[in-house]
Amino acid sequence: MKKPGLGRGINNFIKDANTVSKILREDEGDLRNINIDEISPNEMQARRIFDKDSLEELSESIKKFGIIQPLVVRKAEEGYVIIAGERRFRAAKLAGLKEVPAIVKDLNDENADKISLIENIQREDLNPIEEARGYKRVLDLYGITQEELALSLGKSRQYIGNTIRLLKLDPRVLTLMEKGLLTTSHGKLLLAIKDKDQQFKEAKRIVRLGNTVRETTDLLNRPKPEKKNDIFLEKAERNLSYALGTKVILRTKGKKKNIVIEYYNEEDLSRIYEKIVGRDKDEIL
Repeated sequence: MKKPGLGRGINNFIKDANTVSKILREDEGDLRNINIDEISPNEMQARRIFDKDSLEELSESIKKFGIIQPLVVRKAEEGYVIIAGERRFRAAKLAGLKEVPAIVKDLNDENADKISLIENIQREDLNPIEEARGYKRVLDLYGITQEELALSLGKSRQYIGNTIRLLKLDPRVLTLMEKGLLTTSHGKLLLAIKDKDQQFKEAKRIVRLGNTVRETTDLLNRPKPEKKNDIFLEKAERNLSYALGTKVILRTKGKKKNIVIEYYNEEDLSRIYEKIVGRDKDEIL
């Protein structure tokens, strides 16, 4: 559902982006120390995952030196809502601070939403899913195309489109990506798997084994073994494999049928040859 004042096209988006930049650069506002319990995160914030180690490092720094750069907040019906500086806010809570310095901006809901949307999609430290959700939210609220958004951000339309497509992944896979356990390239490969349970199963395997993107590509492109509905063929395949001491595959598709016998080196080939022919392969016939 679109909010009043938004959904007005690319010209207004660019205009709003310039306004947001100006608001964040300006030092105008009421700088004060605010009780940390009166401050709440912004629900429009694109960032959802905060690295624990990074927060603890910042927390230790705040304990020693305090918060050097104030938060930017706006007055809400109850307390204050963060416009910029949620990471500092979380680290300050971790450090046990009771008050934090903050610049209080006089903003209405619409301008606050613009800042949260536009400032967040331009961040470089978002994970791929946070970035995708940010792009989609802007597209939905402003009613602009992927190409228009791409041009305004200096990115390619393909980049915007591929990033948003990640949101079609199974929610369990999205969680793994948000945690940094899967890359964007892994996510794009997993989109080819339409079955959500199989998609998640493959994602867990990648995380467990630490597969690279190339290894994942090879595994996903590996031909699947034929399903054998004929009980005789299944039994024949098992018996041949047992008799020859190696894997035997019966390929039954098409007019020409094939028996594939695997071997791994020259010694293995000689052993299989003797079993089938009854003599050493080097003997002259």
